[in-house]
Amino acid sequence: MVIQFVLLLAGLFLVVVGADYLVEGSSSIARRFGLSEFLIGLTIVGMGTSAPEMVVSFIGAAQGNADISIGNVAGSNIFNTLLILGLTAILLPMGITAENKRKDVPMNILITVLLLVLGYFGGLSRWDGAILLAAFVAYMWPQFRNKRADEPAPEGEKPRKVWVATVMILAGLGALVGGGNLFVNASVNIAHSLGVSDKFIAITLLAGGTSLPELATCVAAAVKKKGQLALGNIIGSNIFNILLILGGSALIHPLSFEAITYVDMAALLMSALALLTACYVGRKDELDRTDGICFLLLFAGYMTYLILNL
Repeated sequence: MVIQFVLLLAGLFLVVVGADYLVEGSSSIARRFGLSEFLIGLTIVGMGTSAPEMVVSFIGAAQGNADISIGNVAGSNIFNTLLILGLTAILLPMGITAENKRKDVPMNILITVLLLVLGYFGGLSRWDGAILLAAFVAYMWPQFRNKRADEPAPEGEKPRKVWVATVMILAGLGALVGGGNLFVNASVNIAHSLGVSDKFIAITLLAGGTSLPELATCVAAAVKKKGQLALGNIIGSNIFNILLILGGSALIHPLSFEAITYVDMAALLMSALALLTACYVGRKDELDRTDGICFLLLFAGYMTYLILNL
């Protein structure tokens, strides 16, 4: 038990350090090339923090276990929006640009609805996977046309050299993924030794564990007052999860939705709708602490339902 606690703390330390390196390196790349922090969060950070979901889903699909692929992505997107974005909004109200409201947030709900419609009509075939991958390319390609930074760099803050920033990004991603796996494995072992059921572990530790890199990165971004990078990370991660990860998983093996209940589908849709609503209700230029609290309450309600129905 003592060894497992040491491993858990070591994993947590790696995640925190990795998140700090990833945010710093990504911000330097953005400033060096005149890119917006949102774009960096959407691409480099979003894809990097989605690596655990990609590994789990691709392996599940290769083994013919669609439950793992679908459940992992659905649970991760719910965690990303309601828990992680909620906590981040409480720590740092995040500015929302006109581009976010016009394209990025609506895209998040559009692909969520598309996924649910495809699932309702029998799951994801290989053709559906190809469509999702094509949609991913169609969404990402234009992102680099409007690449200029939307806010100036802090006065006196100079970007690092490109090679230094690149090393920081790679080291940060490695520490996030490795530390996250170490943290989850140690947590599961501790829970087993305490007699906690496998289903409860799956709903809490495993579902949240693959979202740990997003959580650590967003908290680090909030502390450094880089709200657009945090917002881009969550939206990018959600889009990668559905279009790239499930699209690729469906190409490997058709995916059914048999293990996903209507409550899970409703929670996934609710999380996307909550983000869309927050952009147009109250202060329309940011996600504020009130939005964050509402997200956390919705997440608590969903988790309470899951726990009561174990």
